[in-house]
Amino acid sequence: MIMLTVQNLTVYRSDKRLFETLSFELKSGDILQITGRNGAGKTTLLRTVAGLNTAESGHVLWQGEPLSQCRDIYYRDMIFLGHVIGLKRELSAIENLIFYQTMQGNAQDVESLYAALAKVGLAGREDLPIGQLSAGQQRRVSLARLWLSQQALWILDEPFTSIDKQGIRVLEALFEQHAQQGGMILLTSHQDTTLAHSQLKRIELGESV
Repeated sequence: MIMLTVQNLTVYRSDKRLFETLSFELKSGDILQITGRNGAGKTTLLRTVAGLNTAESGHVLWQGEPLSQCRDIYYRDMIFLGHVIGLKRELSAIENLIFYQTMQGNAQDVESLYAALAKVGLAGREDLPIGQLSAGQQRRVSLARLWLSQQALWILDEPFTSIDKQGIRVLEALFEQHAQQGGMILLTSHQDTTLAHSQLKRIELGESV
């Protein structure tokens, strides 16, 4: 079943065309990696698909409906993790997870939240304020949301940034599991991935012009 459809998307930044008439589809179980040089429009594409940017032309559809007609449903079914980690510095790691779970309507017990932080290597740091954590540790707190996610579509901008090799392997295993359970992932990455999922696809954006 096709869930996400991108039709003839054209996006400019200032007077520069990043990409034009870009089309693709994601169905249950798909993982799509967007590649390309810096400035090619990878982040802009993800933000547009997430409904945060506006395209010059083209459409993004969720279950066959334009986002303008199903925005509430789409945001219920989708999680977006961008470059900006979006954590409250004065709150602890566990408090940030509680905040996001509440915002997204995901019912999780505290034990599950601590387990998610342990999976990303933050056992023992759960109660520290985000401002006291390193950039890599803050990134891990943000990624811990994926272990708690009940959303079908994950849109992830450079999820491997500031993550060591072991952390990348753990994250890739989670991606495989999510896809095998019928989820979908749209991600950017400037580095090669060892994902061996049978429905892994790649699209390379051209250089900005």
